[in-house]
Amino acid sequence: MRPHRAYSPGLTGVLPPEEGRHLVEVLRARVGDRFTVFDAEREALAEVVDLGPPVRYRLLEERRPEREVGVEVVLYVALLKGDKLSEVVRAATELGATRIQPLITRHSVPKEMGEGKLHRLRAIAKEAAKQSGRLWVPEVLPPIPLGEVPRVDQGLLAHVGARVRVREVLDPEKPLALAVGPEGGFAEEEVALLGERGFLPVTLGRRILRAETAAIALLALSTAGEGR
Repeated sequence: MRPHRAYSPGLTGVLPPEEGRHLVEVLRARVGDRFTVFDAEREALAEVVDLGPPVRYRLLEERRPEREVGVEVVLYVALLKGDKLSEVVRAATELGATRIQPLITRHSVPKEMGEGKLHRLRAIAKEAAKQSGRLWVPEVLPPIPLGEVPRVDQGLLAHVGARVRVREVLDPEKPLALAVGPEGGFAEEEVALLGERGFLPVTLGRRILRAETAAIALLALSTAGEGR
């Protein structure tokens, strides 16, 4: 069986049903095959001992790899048209976000998110965590109005016209909140409200980026790029 990572909260020795089905039906696992299991804190080399259902495994070697940013990174991102949020969730997971909070804003074209789409975004986050070697699967939350965003200790807001660069203000030791608007950007009063909640407008460069690109760029500068 090719190398595989399975999400198994608590590393209990029993795979969640969907993970077990994938291992058996897609990867054709057999008793004795080895793979990796992980949860939010650790991962381990495991061996299949029973194909079930449920699939059972035993732990062979526990590991605690250092692949997380080290602080909480919350991405507040406006609802976007079409399937653009899928791209954002996938990249945000790879770049170290710990929580993704969709927002309903003045210029958002979608004003709601169905349960089916929310479930799909959560599945994308889990698959991206598995692929990228992360231990933590970001929580993707139901959308909230922008006015419900709480005050934060360190917040950065992607905003056209801002002059401050991420690397000039980022404190990598503090929890971080990032905010990105929809295709039409945040309204001025929304920028002012977020400013009152602790978000500082920052520039992402001289070019105007698409909303989904801006979210990825802000995360990269804040967690894995020149901002750190």
